Amino acid sequence: MPSLLNITYHFFLQIAVILLTYRLLWPLFRRLGQVQVVAIMVAGFLLGPSVLGWIWPAAQQWLFPAKLTIGAETITHPNLTAIYVVGQLGLVLYMFLVGASFKLDILSAHSRQAGATSAAGIGVPLVLGGVVGWWMVSIGGYFTDKVVHWQGGLFVAAAVAITAFPMLAWIVYDSGLLNTRLGTMSLSCAAVDDACSWVLLATVVATAKGSLVGAIIAVGGGVAYLLFMVYLGRPLLARLDTWEPRRADVERTGGLPIAHVSVVLLVVLTASWFTDVVGIYSVFGAFVAGAVMPRGALLDSIRERFEPLTAYLLIPAFFIYSGLNTQLTLIFDGPTLLMAAVVLVVSFAAKFGAVGLAARWQGMSWYEAGSMGALANARGLMELILLNIGFEAGLITGKLYTILALMTIVTTLIATPLQRLFERRLAKSGSKFGVAGVEPRTQVPTPAPSGS
Repeated sequence: MPSLLNITYHFFLQIAVILLTYRLLWPLFRRLGQVQVVAIMVAGFLLGPSVLGWIWPAAQQWLFPAKLTIGAETITHPNLTAIYVVGQLGLVLYMFLVGASFKLDILSAHSRQAGATSAAGIGVPLVLGGVVGWWMVSIGGYFTDKVVHWQGGLFVAAAVAITAFPMLAWIVYDSGLLNTRLGTMSLSCAAVDDACSWVLLATVVATAKGSLVGAIIAVGGGVAYLLFMVYLGRPLLARLDTWEPRRADVERTGGLPIAHVSVVLLVVLTASWFTDVVGIYSVFGAFVAGAVMPRGALLDSIRERFEPLTAYLLIPAFFIYSGLNTQLTLIFDGPTLLMAAVVLVVSFAAKFGAVGLAARWQGMSWYEAGSMGALANARGLMELILLNIGFEAGLITGKLYTILALMTIVTTLIATPLQRLFERRLAKSGSKFGVAGVEPRTQVPTPAPSGS
């Protein structure tokens, strides 16, 4: 058993390698029109057994050991546990920051359009994904023996229907769409679709264990938590705007009061713990906590200081953990490759077509509707969370994990360039995405000639 010191310094090396790999990839991905989080996601995949493990197996297994054998017993390596815990902390803090950035005023102005688009974005993928999942159970090899046809259908349906809310939030922020109708509606649709997907996942996990109680607790607990935070938590948290921080705290932290930050972190971590316990999972607890926080200088300061640490130090640990579970060698046969192609086509077409057409039906222009459909395919982070839960619960095999992880990477890679293609074509017509939808670009007046 490695000592605590050995675990610690090896963990430091692991994080350093992840960050170095991401930084080396970023210039290439920037030229390809991607956002930074996609480069981080791919870095985690490259450092796993599918790429580094194929090129240099000994180095990959030494750098990122997954198992530890002690006598006749094999256990999870402590360093893998450390990576998992740090990655989960990163997810929680990042989802809180996403919720804190959510523009509730823009959403309320377009709630009808957001509702209809969300319904299409969840309905069509559920049907098509359910059919594919049922087929997979019939074939065998993709789910474990504890999963029956309808459970497999629900699992794949959830995987196809999901949109990575935190991944989409990063894309929206980096693309300058945060204060636009397109960005806000895309995030609202992703929130609804993800919530439905988590309920489906909770149902599959609970019933696979032989009980529906878990699913009932997940739904009931999630609704109770949401109501509590909106009607009780929000008014109480509003007091953060009235507290007077001590001068010493302000001077020591550069304007970020210790008492306020402690309260905020306490709320976020407690909310994440509760939603994890009931089965809706910590990321939604953290997002709702961020959404109900009072807007103002305090929240702006917290976001400004927490975002770099969370996005570029903690979140990469989650991606490397997911990359370690992805093994491309498991799908290198004809029938499995065909299944991977079917999953990819169904996943992309279901989200892009359903969301895009629903948005157009709700009055959006083709450019805005097409952008909505493109962004809906950014599955990255939440899809990998779903896969990890299914894998650790013993529902899916490594083969299905790899197929869905590959689909996640491809659809997420396509999302941003496709959205920017629609945006460039819109710009050629002299318009842009704005708060109310498509708006004309502000023309800068030409200065009058001197002496006129």
